[in-house]
Amino acid sequence: MPGRNALPANPLSISLNFSHTRLWWQTDDEDHVPEQWHVSADVWEFASCRDDLTHVADLALVIADLRQEVNLLDAIDVDDWALDFIAETVLDPKQGMLHPELDDLIAPGVPRMLILRDVRLTEAWRGFGLGAGLIAGALRTFAPGARLAVCRVSALDFAHESPDRISAELASVRAGQLLERLGFRCWHGVHVVDLRNPSLGQVRSEIIDKLTDDSES
Repeated sequence: MPGRNALPANPLSISLNFSHTRLWWQTDDEDHVPEQWHVSADVWEFASCRDDLTHVADLALVIADLRQEVNLLDAIDVDDWALDFIAETVLDPKQGMLHPELDDLIAPGVPRMLILRDVRLTEAWRGFGLGAGLIAGALRTFAPGARLAVCRVSALDFAHESPDRISAELASVRAGQLLERLGFRCWHGVHVVDLRNPSLGQVRSEIIDKLTDDSES
C-alpha cells in the first residue's frame, strides 16, 4: 500500500458532505419511499491540493423505514433488483419488519436501515486503503438514526469496469472482504452490520494511526 506521502493531499483534511433531495411538500407521514442520500468526500478548501484532485469519492446510500405500519416491500421499485433482493432477504414478507433471525442479531435502536448502494473513489485516491475509513465515517454519521446497514455485493456491480467475468468476481470478493473488515457479516447473501458495532470506529482509528505513522517515518 502506498504511503501518505504519495497521496494527492493530507487525507485528514477530507470532509464528508451529505445531501438528500426531496420535494418540499413531502412529509414523513405521507412519503414512505426510501430516502436517497449522496455522500461526497472532498479535500476541504484550505488544504494544499491540486484543484483537479480535491474530489476523493462518492457514496450512494438509501435509508429505509422499518416501522410495522410502513412495509418497505410495498415501497421498493420492482425494477431495482438490488434493493428488491435486499428487501426480500432481510425483511419478514408478512409484516415488512426485520426478519426475526436478523432482528435478534442487531441491537435495539431507531427502526431504520441504511442500504449502501455504491462507493467510488477517484483514480488518484485509490490504493491507499481510504475506502474503508470513508464508509465507516459515513455509516457512523447515520448511526444515531438507524439500527443497521446492509449491502448487496455482486460481480454484476463490477462487470462494466472489469475486463472479464473472473476479474469482476475477484473485485466483488475484495469488496466483501472490505465490508467484513468493517464488521459486516454475510447473512443469506446480504452483508449486514449493526451500526453500534465497535469495528466501525476501530477501522477509522487504525487508518488514522497508519497515516500518522507514515507521516512521521
